[in-house]
Amino acid sequence: MVAKYLFTVKSTFNSVKQSSKYASVVIRKHSVWTQDRVIKSPYKDIEIPNLTLYDYVWQNLDRWPERTASVCAETGRGYTFEQAFNLSNRFAANLRTKFKIRDGDTVAVMLPNIPDYSLVSLGILAAGGVITSINPIYTAHEVQRQLKMSEAKAIVTLPEVVPVIKESLKIAKISIPIIVVKINGNPAPEGTVLFNELSEDIHTDNSVLKEVRRSVNDICFLPYSSGTTGLPKGVELSHRNIIANCEQINDPINAMHNETTASHQDSVMGVLPFFHIYAATVLMFHKLSIGAKLVALAKFQPETFLKTIEKQKTNIMMVAPPLILLMGSHPAATEKTFEHVQLVCNGAAPLAASDVERFLHRTKRDIDFRQGYGLTETSPTVAISPRRSKRYEATGPPVGSTELRIVDGDLKNLGPNETGEILIRGPQVMRGYRDNPQANKEAFTADGWFRTGDLAVADEEGIVSIADRLKELIKVKGFQVPPAELESLLREHPSVSDAAVIGVPHQSKGETPRAFVVLKNGHKCTEKQLSEFVNEKVAAYKHVDDITFIDSVPKSAAGKILRRVLRDQYC
Repeated sequence: MVAKYLFTVKSTFNSVKQSSKYASVVIRKHSVWTQDRVIKSPYKDIEIPNLTLYDYVWQNLDRWPERTASVCAETGRGYTFEQAFNLSNRFAANLRTKFKIRDGDTVAVMLPNIPDYSLVSLGILAAGGVITSINPIYTAHEVQRQLKMSEAKAIVTLPEVVPVIKESLKIAKISIPIIVVKINGNPAPEGTVLFNELSEDIHTDNSVLKEVRRSVNDICFLPYSSGTTGLPKGVELSHRNIIANCEQINDPINAMHNETTASHQDSVMGVLPFFHIYAATVLMFHKLSIGAKLVALAKFQPETFLKTIEKQKTNIMMVAPPLILLMGSHPAATEKTFEHVQLVCNGAAPLAASDVERFLHRTKRDIDFRQGYGLTETSPTVAISPRRSKRYEATGPPVGSTELRIVDGDLKNLGPNETGEILIRGPQVMRGYRDNPQANKEAFTADGWFRTGDLAVADEEGIVSIADRLKELIKVKGFQVPPAELESLLREHPSVSDAAVIGVPHQSKGETPRAFVVLKNGHKCTEKQLSEFVNEKVAAYKHVDDITFIDSVPKSAAGKILRRVLRDQYC
């Protein structure tokens, strides 16, 4: 399933604009539409370095070894770039020697946003491994599924999450090492290994890392994107995919950073979860590659969040709509709170203009406000509006080296100002879904275009606006909730014959799941009983608390649930 990201950017970036590194970037003067009705990027094609993601992130380490790479927003615990490099390398060497991780092996990361997240991730890459990220609030049922699908050889987590991991391994009937990151004085759980000991062992022989043989086309990151017609699918992203996306957003007109110099280092708010592709690429990997400081906020609390913005002199923020709403309305959010903020990137879902204006009024700053569009399958950035754009409803043209098509139901190209499904081709597009040839056949056209399932319209200048989505993923506070997963769980209840789930508007969540349930003949069950049955098996944001009992679920002749009919009849 396409995991869509709409984001908003506001910025004042003089240092990037003046950087000679980007002097050669130009915007095409001719039309971005070809005669065949393909939209070409107006920006110069990117050059993709022949590096692994690990080498890409560290390639300029000698320019800022003593700068802070990552720091905990609450405790101040953190690492310099030099420390992060050394610690991640020792961890990598121990992954190969003590846990026999080999090139292409998958290692799961189930952590909140802590300073060690990037060290763990880069260590896995240095060992030749593949990262699969897991939401740290997942239940054992959800975790075991991803561990099995990804064939993870080890998992890294926090001590307090170990009981969930052990239960998931029991359900999956597998046994893999559990590595824990200890961030306080509590003892490590029995049967686990400390990440801290693996990374801080100065006697580690790093020469074993010379055995690693990974190329730019090898898979390095395996996030799972939720589907509406089945279980989540593993999105295979290569080193080249993610590096290409980093280079695409280095364009000075699209850039979301300042150059790191002797007198300046960006302070980037890490509140969006690193296990999501948007935060992983645009926030973590990219910002570390340009020498920015990553401020990790593990647990969201409004007052802590707002104080951190001011205390850390945050100038770059990646957030979701609920945070924008909070920053525009919370009593503790003042002009001083946002004194140093230069850029705010709103991810996961669009915002109403009134919500944006309310927030901007709080900041009292003359800044740009932009939108962009991306997906898990595209690493994620596809399109972003240029600096100082005032077209708040639009996402902008495609980034460098990217082509788009707007097509009708027969996949025939449409022209300017015509609404259709958006198709993408570019170096950031995933290799494919892991072990899922049917999904790949549905996702790609015969000539290699990726089908997003999203409806869009583009004007004469190639400026894209997302109109709607063909697929029915529910977005709860920016998190993906696949209806099929909840429907499957509802049907597991002994009293349920059939079920359908749709997303309905919610004042604070954006959307929330609403279930329609058909009971078996002669069975009785309450809404509360069904809610408890489902909710104990899924993360809190997937909870179903709104259930309607109906006689039958409307379906097409092919058996597909007609969710629009449910909306028309009940919403």
